[in-house]
Amino acid sequence: MGASFPVEPAFLRRLRGTRALITAGAIVALALSACTTGSVLTLEPAVDVGSTSAVPSYATMTPRMPEYPAPEEPVMNVAYPRLDMPAVPDDTMPVEEIECRRTLKRLGVVYTDLPAIREGQCGIDHPVKVSAIGSIKMKPAATLTCNMAASFAAWARHELVPAARLRYWSGVRAIRQGSSYSCRNIAGEGVLSEHGKGNALDVMSIELSNGKEIDVRKPGLFAFRMRGFLNTVRSDGCSYFTTVLGPGYNYDHRNHFHFDVKNRRNGYRACR
Repeated sequence: MGASFPVEPAFLRRLRGTRALITAGAIVALALSACTTGSVLTLEPAVDVGSTSAVPSYATMTPRMPEYPAPEEPVMNVAYPRLDMPAVPDDTMPVEEIECRRTLKRLGVVYTDLPAIREGQCGIDHPVKVSAIGSIKMKPAATLTCNMAASFAAWARHELVPAARLRYWSGVRAIRQGSSYSCRNIAGEGVLSEHGKGNALDVMSIELSNGKEIDVRKPGLFAFRMRGFLNTVRSDGCSYFTTVLGPGYNYDHRNHFHFDVKNRRNGYRACR
């Protein structure tokens, strides 16, 4: 007779199967837990607790290249000049304007080119802003056509400075002007002033290198030296400008010399 084995009760078989299932489940759970924990610690970056409620911006989500600013930064202010920056002459400038600027440089004029000015009937196609004529400061800087700037610079160097040295034994430090380009009509008339074209400049006073300031207004009765000086620079201006008006001409010109290069027929000049 073969060996006999005791019969395992049914409840023991069920108990063994339950233990096996529990053990297997525990092993799987531990494995998944280990895998998940490792993934979070390895892949996710550290998060500042204080910023967890903040919405991430485009700048923090996009890699920032060193040579370019983030999109929300004012890129235009970095890459482009302001609109009020001086204009740079280009190939479209007429030949006479280019030649005129060479003349300005020969005369020692310190200037900057400005964008074209357009104000209704007023304006200048190729304006320049003159801040000095050699060592003579223009106070304030004057906005003019290049032709007017060249005429005024030639007058200042060849007539004004020699007259100051002759009468006062001094050079000229500054010219104080009251109006250069200005969009307006001639007082009491419906005609556009030469100021509205950039062709005119008003001189209020002249500051000498020795500190003396000569007011252009009509000098006193016994101011012989000043009267001689002003008469000289005024009359000599007629060789450089087509219009020279000053104190004594009318009330509007009582306190300044008006110089302009108005284009008149037959070369007519008004010097009064």
